[in-house]
Amino acid sequence: MASFNPVKIFSGSQSTYLAEKIAHYYGKDLGGYTCRRFSDGEMSPSFEESVRGCDVFLIQSTPPPGDNLLELLLMVDAARRASAHYVTVVIPYFGYARQDRKDKPRVSIAAKLVANMLAASGADRLMTIDLHAGQIQGFFDFPVDHLEGTSVFVPYIRSLNLENLVVASPDVGGANRARTFAKHFNADIVLCDKHRKRANEIASMQVIGDVEGTNVVLVDDLIDTGGTMAKAAQIIMDKGALSVRAVCTHPIMSGKAHENIANSVLEELVVADTLPMQQLNDKIRVLSVAELFAKAIGRIRDHESISSLFIKH
Repeated sequence: MASFNPVKIFSGSQSTYLAEKIAHYYGKDLGGYTCRRFSDGEMSPSFEESVRGCDVFLIQSTPPPGDNLLELLLMVDAARRASAHYVTVVIPYFGYARQDRKDKPRVSIAAKLVANMLAASGADRLMTIDLHAGQIQGFFDFPVDHLEGTSVFVPYIRSLNLENLVVASPDVGGANRARTFAKHFNADIVLCDKHRKRANEIASMQVIGDVEGTNVVLVDDLIDTGGTMAKAAQIIMDKGALSVRAVCTHPIMSGKAHENIANSVLEELVVADTLPMQQLNDKIRVLSVAELFAKAIGRIRDHESISSLFIKH
């Protein structure tokens, strides 16, 4: 049964570029919203129109630093206090997802803390895409709609008509992600086993599997500095691959990432628009997930399944 509650879509300051496209595909304009700041940087978000009794969708990626996350929490609180009927946070890129476990003593599990804060702020539901680890969904005590980037990436890779296609993961932890992607092409997978000195710095890497005479697609959920991807591509080419391209949902692109990708042996880097590109790069192709999110919002509104949005193997 369809919902009789009006739907209103708002964007935080960080994701207006994507939210406008999502609203366009959905068939509505973005709702009026402002985020005023005091001289010391303190934020004061406010909705410029009534949300009473509405199903509200708040779109905001939450890359560090924390301003984007804090603004989203304040938006949820403002919607709740304005008597919104149902509040869904749409977080295309879920920041702090890499901190999903205790991998050494005396560290926080930031992904769980963010989940707790979203719940405490009054959010009813989360919509996101390609979490760093799928089990992060279990950190939430309310429904999570976890969309898949394969919905936009698989059709593009298929359009290239690559022969002898092999899917690779730039690290062992992404083996399941690579295997899922490879099933769409009935392709084999190979793994790059890396050892880090510290965060964003690789000590060594080796390829597990045969890539000679193949066209390789590296698959990952995000790309940060690009160091891992560039090194993995070089090693794969050294092992006899014909070409290497990469698919990453979230283009964080910090530090020397653009330089690393531009100087790499990658044919191209294919990313989604979950985060804005800060500069142009001839090797980077951006595919939009706006229509995917818009369709998911429509299915949530009508209480329908979103599994039909996933590409079947």
